[in-house]
Amino acid sequence: MRDFSKTASGMELIGLEDFLRLDLRVAKVLSAEKVEGSEKLLKLRISLGDEERTIVAGIAKYYKAEDLVGKKIIVLANLKPRKLFGIESQGMLLAASDGETLSILVPERDIKEGSKVS
Repeated sequence: MRDFSKTASGMELIGLEDFLRLDLRVAKVLSAEKVEGSEKLLKLRISLGDEERTIVAGIAKYYKAEDLVGKKIIVLANLKPRKLFGIESQGMLLAASDGETLSILVPERDIKEGSKVS
């Protein structure tokens, strides 16, 4: 008998209420730089339209900092801040990985930064 509380891969299913708690938004990368002392981390300054934030993302093996400037990305905006290498990260960049490569999630069309993802 199938367990309907989990996906076929064994991941726990969440309710719509849980998903609605996530504040996913479009952000524009204003600046990007490697984090000193880390091979994996980039420090990004992003605009959410009405505010700017700093986020730290483990994407340096896949993206050059200068290639991200001006790019629109998707971020989780209501993640509790966390310090990484002494830098407070105020959100999380969303990306997909298959174990060999990584691809950041970007909007298909140009849309204002701060737009909600639903």
